[in-house]
Amino acid sequence: MKAWIAGALSVSLAAGSALGAAPAPEPVDATLRTSAGKEVRLSKWRGKPVILFYEDKDSTKLNSTLKKELFARGQERGILDAAWVLAVANLQNFDFFPARQIALSFVRDEEKKVGVPILVDMDGTMGKAPWKLPVKTSNVVLLDEKGALVYQHSGRMKPDELTAFFAVLSRLVGVDLNAPAPEEPTP
Repeated sequence: MKAWIAGALSVSLAAGSALGAAPAPEPVDATLRTSAGKEVRLSKWRGKPVILFYEDKDSTKLNSTLKKELFARGQERGILDAAWVLAVANLQNFDFFPARQIALSFVRDEEKKVGVPILVDMDGTMGKAPWKLPVKTSNVVLLDEKGALVYQHSGRMKPDELTAFFAVLSRLVGVDLNAPAPEEPTP
């Protein structure tokens, strides 16, 4: 059975390569809101890769290891400005008075703490096509500089998934983020 699956996979891969390379992914976009209520399109952040976290209130700590590693590796290599980091808060369950204002106030406070823009999704935009992200977990998405989705993960990342994420991000920023950081020269 394993041999049959491997053979079928080989034939499928060979047929795919005979037909030519897969088409380049198309840019994706969405209209969301800032915590102040202003509409904004994700395409505003094109020109650099985008690391996007889409999370509901109960999932913000699921990928805290990734968030810490992302900052540490970027800082060690001096490339914190090589990509945009955006957070999108899923506030669909809070789109009623007075919960909306309380949730937005909380998001504004978090923005000040983390120093990263936190956009809000009040109507489930990120759960719909073309995104189709699960709305009750932590989602990590990488977009290339043109806005094409090149990586997506939902849920808590395991160590091998962190390595895969950093491999894709390395290609986007042109720096190997899985290799040990260069040592500082001693004077």
